[in-house]
Amino acid sequence: MAATEGMAGLAKGLAVLEAFGTAHAKLTISDAAKMTDLSRATARRCLLTLVDLGYLAFDGKFFTPTPRTLRLGNAYVESTPLPQLAQPHLAAVREIVNESVSLAVYSAGESLFVARSEVTRIVNTGVRVGATLPAYASATGHVLLAGLTDTELDEYLAREPLRARTPKTPVTRAEILDRVKGARRDGYAVTDEELEVGLRSIAVPVMDSRRRIAAAMSVSAFAARVELAEMLTTLLPPLREHAGLLGRMI
Repeated sequence: MAATEGMAGLAKGLAVLEAFGTAHAKLTISDAAKMTDLSRATARRCLLTLVDLGYLAFDGKFFTPTPRTLRLGNAYVESTPLPQLAQPHLAAVREIVNESVSLAVYSAGESLFVARSEVTRIVNTGVRVGATLPAYASATGHVLLAGLTDTELDEYLAREPLRARTPKTPVTRAEILDRVKGARRDGYAVTDEELEVGLRSIAVPVMDSRRRIAAAMSVSAFAARVELAEMLTTLLPPLREHAGLLGRMI
């Protein structure tokens, strides 16, 4: 329920802005209206207002985010201790495994990436700070869902549209529960081309001082470069070590 003194127009504009993401780098008016459940006229007004404010660019058909949108994410990153505390640990893991390392938190059914330490490669996995991934289809998501209560998990599964991203994507309640329970039991989650063909990921929880899952630390790599067995023997130990060190700080 919206606050009685809330600004409906602002809420609609933010909903349109949040419709952009890794899977939706550019949108038409019709796309934005469908994704936000707004009328086409309302979506159009929101998009054009965001263009006027400098948050979007428009080429006559498609709207795309501009670098100014980074200011919104930076407000969180620069004012919240977690990304700042995590950065040295992400960098330490990166140096050990020679792969990019990320930190994600749970946000409205998605994994939201709030910190990252990159390696230099010609082709990377496309994850960036501010990007989101569906929790049901990602290793970080399975770890973060493991931190929900059973009631919260049931509510998530009841409302979340489960769409196949690849032929391996878990899209049934039983499949997703199996992965979440596995993450709770094992203390890590692995996905093998379930989110994107050719991509493997491994994630571990960052537990806060109350033993609650505050975030997920992860590494994603192309399947041609990293075998599944190697992820467990080479990537998992440093991830666990530095997730544990970060957890002691929060």
